[in-house]
Amino acid sequence: MEVKVFGVVGAGQMGNGIAQVAASAGLQVIMNDVKQEFVDKGLRTIEKNLDRSVSKGKMSETEKAAILGRIKGSTNLADFADSDFVVEAVLEDLAIKQAVFHSLDDIVPVGKVLASNTSSISITKLASMTKRPEKFIGMHFMNPVPVMKLVEVINGLATDKETTDLTVELSKKFGKIPVEAQDFPGFIANRVLMPMINEAVFALFEGVGTAEAIDEVMKLGMNHPMGPLTLADFIGLDTCLAILNVLYDGLGDPKYRPCPLLRKYVEAGYLGKKSGRGFYDYAAQ
Repeated sequence: MEVKVFGVVGAGQMGNGIAQVAASAGLQVIMNDVKQEFVDKGLRTIEKNLDRSVSKGKMSETEKAAILGRIKGSTNLADFADSDFVVEAVLEDLAIKQAVFHSLDDIVPVGKVLASNTSSISITKLASMTKRPEKFIGMHFMNPVPVMKLVEVINGLATDKETTDLTVELSKKFGKIPVEAQDFPGFIANRVLMPMINEAVFALFEGVGTAEAIDEVMKLGMNHPMGPLTLADFIGLDTCLAILNVLYDGLGDPKYRPCPLLRKYVEAGYLGKKSGRGFYDYAAQ
């Protein structure tokens, strides 16, 4: 199967990044969200990213214009009727994803691929919400998408080899390195990452160190480019909590229990960089 028209549901942090790399690879892209203002914001983010590449001499204005010209904004899922491959990149919420896939399954042509950028939810469970489980797959990009090389490719119980091979080749076409992971809660990346972030939150909660101290220890002592609490703010504390809940519920092990401080911050609306406040204050930035 050849992919010519690539769809992305969600124009936020992950969705606009996926749209950018797909358009940069030469595909016609449809980027959808529920409101035009979200689509417009996503397009502005893509243009800002491309402007940075132009200023660094990595691409010309002509190349930038060509990439933007391959991206069509949309607020109607019916626009995916001619798509060959559609990736969902909405909130990490099972009910929201379920509604999206119920609609896409009736719109996207039979035999075409539906994929989820979920960071933790079972691909088999999401696939069961469609009539094409063999053409359903996990395609988990890392944030920020234009920069990070990894794509986790996750097969559901019924995913066929053609779909897996196509997703692997598409990832490579996007300039990414695909790594296959099995369909367990959190897959590989978040199965390892989220307990580390959660333990850092517990260390803060228990007064072992300040946020700055915890991050500095991990940067200097473990050579991490970013401390775990800064990373949590960047990911979004609500997203971190959602993933930890999936791990805790799916694996039943108390070591995945979300820290009460993380729950409290999310309840307070301290979601990290996107809300202006998380473990750090971004209001002045």
